Amino acid sequence: MYFSVIIPVFNRPEELAELLQSLSEQDYKDFEVIVVDDGSTLPTEKELIPFEDKLRLNYFHIKNVGQGFARNFGIEKARGQYFVFFDSDCVIPKSYFLKLKNAIQNRGLDAHGGPDASSEDFSLEQKAMDFAMTSIWTTGGIRGKLKNPGKFQARGFNMGFSRKVFQELGGFKDPNRAEDIEISIRIKNAGFKLELVQEAFVYHKRKNNFKSFVRQGFNFGRNRVNVSRFHANAIKVVHLLPFLFLLFLIFLPLTSIFHSGLFQLQMFFLGLWSFAIFLHASAIYKSLIVGFMAIFYSVSQLAAYGFGLSYEYLIKSLKG
Repeated sequence: MYFSVIIPVFNRPEELAELLQSLSEQDYKDFEVIVVDDGSTLPTEKELIPFEDKLRLNYFHIKNVGQGFARNFGIEKARGQYFVFFDSDCVIPKSYFLKLKNAIQNRGLDAHGGPDASSEDFSLEQKAMDFAMTSIWTTGGIRGKLKNPGKFQARGFNMGFSRKVFQELGGFKDPNRAEDIEISIRIKNAGFKLELVQEAFVYHKRKNNFKSFVRQGFNFGRNRVNVSRFHANAIKVVHLLPFLFLLFLIFLPLTSIFHSGLFQLQMFFLGLWSFAIFLHASAIYKSLIVGFMAIFYSVSQLAAYGFGLSYEYLIKSLKG
C-alpha cells in the first residue's frame, strides 16, 4: 500500500462525510483512510458506514489531544509508505493521488504540501474568505502560489511525508499551534526534500462565519510566534507585514487629525490596494459581490493576523 490518508476530526461529522465521499471517487485507489476522532462529543463513527465497502477505512476514537498528536496516533496505526494529511473540511479532486504520486516519483520528494482552492459550489462568503487567505494581495503567495516550490511551508490541511521522514524525525511536536509549520521547517533542516505540489490542490471550506474567520487569523499570528520556540528563524519579514498593516490602520485616525497630507496619502494607497483586490476577486469568481466582500475579509484577515502576532510576542516577552 502506497498512501495512508490520516484525518483528525473533532465534532465535524457532516464535513467528514463529504471528505470521505470525495476520497471514494479517486482515480487512484491504492490507499487506506485512517480517521482519528479526537475526542468528539458529536456522533462521528456513523458517517463512515456508507463508505465501508468503498474505502479501506479504519476508525479510532481517542481522548482529545489536539490535531497534531491525533495525526501522530494515526501514523502509528498506518501501513502505507507515505502519509497524507487532510483536514476534515476539505474535498479532494478525483485526480489528486495520481498527480501526487507522479510528483513524488518524478521530483524525488520526501514530503509535500499542496494549495487550497475554492469550489464552484462554495458560498459567496466562502469564496471571499478563500481569496483573503490565498491572494498575493494579502499573503504574498505563501499559501500555495510561490514561484519557487522549494521555499514552501506545508500546511496541515493538505500535506504529507514519507515513512522514512517519520522514522528519522518523529511526528508533530505540538498539538495544535502551527505544528504543521514546525515539522515543515524540521524536515527541510534535516535535508529532506519538501516542495509545493501545485497540482495536488484541495477544495478547502473556510470558517463558516466572520467571528470564527477572524479568530482563525488571530491564531495564525500567534502560532507563527509559537513556532519560534522550536526554530529561532521561523519569523521572516513577510510574516511581519500584517503587523505593519495593523499599525497602518491604527494610525489612520491620528493622521486624519494631525497631518491631513499624510492621511490623504495613506487613503490613496489603501484605496488603490482595495481596488486591486476588488478587480482581482471579481475577475476570479465572476462576481462583483465577492469582489466587495473580499476587501472586507482581506482587511480583517491581515489585521487579525497582525494582532495575534503582536499579542503572542508580547506574552512571550513578558514570560522571558
